[in-house]
Amino acid sequence: QFYNLIPSLTARENVALVTDIAPDPFEPEEALAMVGLGDRLDHFPSQLSGGEQQRVAIARAVAKRPEVLLCDEPTGALDYRTGVTVLKVIEKVNRELGTTTAVITHNAPIADMADRVITMKDGLVETELVNERKVAAEALRW
Repeated sequence: QFYNLIPSLTARENVALVTDIAPDPFEPEEALAMVGLGDRLDHFPSQLSGGEQQRVAIARAVAKRPEVLLCDEPTGALDYRTGVTVLKVIEKVNRELGTTTAVITHNAPIADMADRVITMKDGLVETELVNERKVAAEALRW
């Protein structure tokens, strides 16, 4: 999977690309710490695992303090353990920053951790449900 990281820039520098243009951003170090990469600031993408690269991409998105965060197949190319880590980061951003978060996925078990679940078929909304029995990311199985 490709996370649009610039190979010649460190994790810190990749996040700084957006902090330089956002009106009230988090510092790159703070955004990377939020996703558990405070100790990988000066690593290049080639020195990071796929899950770490994905978390740099999430940090870059979160650094702008967006009102809405769209996550397209956030666990798609990741092993189970790394996928759970990424989901926990997304949930943390949602809870702690109040960011409205939409996760688009074909991985149905992920719906168990959502507040609301919308399923689509052939481009149309098929169902829309409020999830009253949310499950922690660690409890998901796929």
